[in-house]
Amino acid sequence: MVMMESMGVPVPAEACIITASLYSLKTHHLAIEGVALAAILGAVIGDNFGYLIGRKVGLPLLRKYGGRIGLTEDRLILGQYLFRHHGSAIVFIGRFISLLRVFVAILAGACQMAWPRFMVFNALGGTCWAGGYALGTYALGKKISEVSGPSGIAIGVLTAIGLVASGMFLKKNEARLTQKALEEARAEGELPSAPGSHPQGAQ
Repeated sequence: MVMMESMGVPVPAEACIITASLYSLKTHHLAIEGVALAAILGAVIGDNFGYLIGRKVGLPLLRKYGGRIGLTEDRLILGQYLFRHHGSAIVFIGRFISLLRVFVAILAGACQMAWPRFMVFNALGGTCWAGGYALGTYALGKKISEVSGPSGIAIGVLTAIGLVASGMFLKKNEARLTQKALEEARAEGELPSAPGSHPQGAQ
């Protein structure tokens, strides 16, 4: 599941890691170290496949067919904007943003990012994200299970609130960055001006 998501298929890899980690905690049928390692390998290997896909098919085919898997024109423009302005950092940071995580490797290949540089930041991001989610979920679940009564309920509620708030923040951030990317693309003539807008100096 993690490998498929990293290749550009929009499947719930994050939920899969969390579920496997909690299963490991509750049943001990899986070793948490194995869950973390599998998640990391899936993330790194899947991203390399995604990079190769992006490198081979390029932006034209992504523009033509990307909408079928959620890679809209706006998201393509957002991806180009991020790579143009932030380079390697977006490969690492994009791992932690759910909507970008699916497409970041494909966009890196399509934007002709150097593979050695991509590989370094891809490995770092995949290790921190996949390993962090697996081990963090396990540790948090273990801590909650050790606390009983109102304290345990309070920790669970606060965790849920934190997850919802994080999701809302990331969604808002994506919208803000997309707007900036669209404005820059219009300014550079890559897109037509927005309806109702006028060139600078026009009366």
